[in-house]
This record gives sequence, C-alpha cells and structure tokens, in this order.
Amino acid sequence: MKMKKLFSLILIVSLFISCNETTKKNDGYVISGTADGVYNGIRVYLKTIDERGRDFYQDTAVVVDGKFKFEGKIDIPEMWFLSVNSIDGYIPIMVENENITVTVNKDNINTSTIHGTKANDALTEYNEGFNILLEKRSKIGRENMGVLRSTDSIEKANFSATMAEMEKEMNSYPFDFLANHKDNYFSLKLIESLMTSSSIDLSKIEDSFNNLDESVKSSGYGRVVFSKISVQKLENERLGSLNLGKVAPNFTAPDPNGKMISLNEIKGKVTIIDFWASWCGPCRRENPNVVKTYNKYHNKGLEIISVSLDRAGQKDKWLKAIEDDKLTWHHVSNLNYFNDPVAKQYNIQSIPSTYILDSEGKIAAKNLRGKALEDKVAELLN
Repeated sequence: MKMKKLFSLILIVSLFISCNETTKKNDGYVISGTADGVYNGIRVYLKTIDERGRDFYQDTAVVVDGKFKFEGKIDIPEMWFLSVNSIDGYIPIMVENENITVTVNKDNINTSTIHGTKANDALTEYNEGFNILLEKRSKIGRENMGVLRSTDSIEKANFSATMAEMEKEMNSYPFDFLANHKDNYFSLKLIESLMTSSSIDLSKIEDSFNNLDESVKSSGYGRVVFSKISVQKLENERLGSLNLGKVAPNFTAPDPNGKMISLNEIKGKVTIIDFWASWCGPCRRENPNVVKTYNKYHNKGLEIISVSLDRAGQKDKWLKAIEDDKLTWHHVSNLNYFNDPVAKQYNIQSIPSTYILDSEGKIAAKNLRGKALEDKVAELLN
C-alpha cells in the first residue's frame, strides 16, 4: 500500500543529523544486538541504501549465542539499516556515536525494537504506532470480506465510510506524531520523508516544521530540512499549475490512430489522467482496479485519458496492452518514453502516476490507487 510506502520509515533513505555535534557523549557508536533463535554464525549487516535502492554495506558482524555487536565511529549521524542473513527485511537505525541496543524479532523483523537514543526511541514508537494502524485496517478488511460480494448497498456504503475514516486516521498519524514530538530530532527525518510524497500539501509539512522546538529547527539537520522545504517551495511555484486546486494544464497528443486528442476535449464530471506503459509491471497490476472504477462510474460522468510512456517502435506492445487489459477509454502517446512532452509537462518522474480532476478541471488528488482511487471518484461525483 502506498501509505505504508509513504509513511513507514523502513523504505526511507537519506541523511539524518540529530543534536548539535558538540553534545556527543562517546567517541564512537556501539550497537549491541540480541537475536534470539538465530543460529550461531549467521551474519548481520549494517548498510546504507541509496536513492536507487542499491545496498552499500558498512560493516558485518556474526551472531554468537544470540548476540552480535558493531563498533565504529561516524562523523555525522545517519540513517542506516540492519539486516540479518536468512531473514527477510531490515531494521532502520539512527546511527550516532552513542550506545544503541537492537532486539531482533526473527519471526517479523518489522517489529524489532531499537533503543539507546531519543531519536531511536521515537523511531521505534512511530513504527509501532503505524503497525497498529495497519493491523487495524487489515482486521476491518478481514471482518468485512463478504461485504465486497454483497448486493446490500447500505452495507457497502457503511463499509466504505469505515474505510474512509481509517484512511483519514492513517493520513493524520504522522502529523499527530510531529505535534507531540516537537523536541525530537527524529521529527526532522519524518518531515523529510513526508516531502517525498506529491500527494501531501507542502504547506502542511512546512507548518509542522515551523511548530518544532527552536533548538531542533536551528540544529545542523534542521537547517538542511529548512533548505529542502525552501527549494521545494520554489519548485512548486515553477510547477504551480500542478498543485492541488489548480486547473490541470491542457495537452494534445496522438491517439492510436494518429488523431490528435486534447485533455479539454474529453473532460468529464471527473477526469483521470493516467500515466503508464505496457512495460510497467506496477501499472499493469493496477489496471484492473482502474477498469473496475471506470466501469462503475463512467455512466455517471467519469472519463479517463491514459498517456503511455512506451518507447519508439513499441506501438504494437502499447496496443496489445490496451486490448489485453481491457482499457476502453481514451489513449494517447508520443512513444517517447519519459521524454514524452506530456510527461514533461506534468513532471512525471515515475509510473504509474495519476491526476484526478474535478468537474472544473481542477486537480483534486494525485497518485491514488485501488480503493482510494474509487473512493475519491465517488466523492467527487457526489
């Protein structure tokens, strides 16, 4: 789920600077770990992950009698990740020149705990709270599986309302956490992670930053985050027409028959602009959800225009994907990959990407998937 990707800091990779460098208590870091049930000789790794998802290993330890230890020195505190050979997943750790303890849960590494610094304590608290919300949502889904097959419209409406409230609670969780942790340097990391989402209003993120304690904002990392917010504001001004609430810019591109189609020609009461490609696995997996939403709401005013980022010479693959996935709406493409002028106009950096427009052609939401997309369409049509 996107929420998990968006707010769970297990997938976040970037520099973390905590307290003022002059307040370090130790010469280096000591990470003492417990891994009950893990066999002797199993290797444990400390690694960083770059923006492309590539691993860079920093150190290796070996489990002996359920224990392992890393020692070293780091110039600037950073977010590293601990992984255990033979166990899927990894544990995020704020590596600082302090004593840090890690307790590995071999059955579910995502529930492992990290303690020893205020920032790591907050990281653990955040992830534990978010995992509770994930389980709450899963439980609601499990208990209402029959509703999806039910013909009772009232029952379905109640379920949709419950899930909408659940989604609202999950969306507000990181901001509620920030409001209650104004003096914690982990909050800077959380703010930085929220900035990676194009679906969150930057002004809301900026407000959360401004409400942090002055000592946190004026720290080394605080100044870095402030600079990133400032740069993003300038970029948003440049791309102002793509902000929520703005009228989506018109575009014209050729359909499969070479006919030029413009966005303004096909707008409905609600319009989805869908950027995808035949070679994009996540796009193809999401298509059934989009088809379901289109078939349900097209007669009520929903229109979709899909912009394919297939490459030159791939027209046959593009057309076959349209047919195979039963995409019966409007399609355009310049067959120019990410250099497609429409993709550039809409600042598309990855796919799938979607823009949802209201009846006035204003951008009401971005990059919604599955039920969240269907719920937004229903909301706008009502």
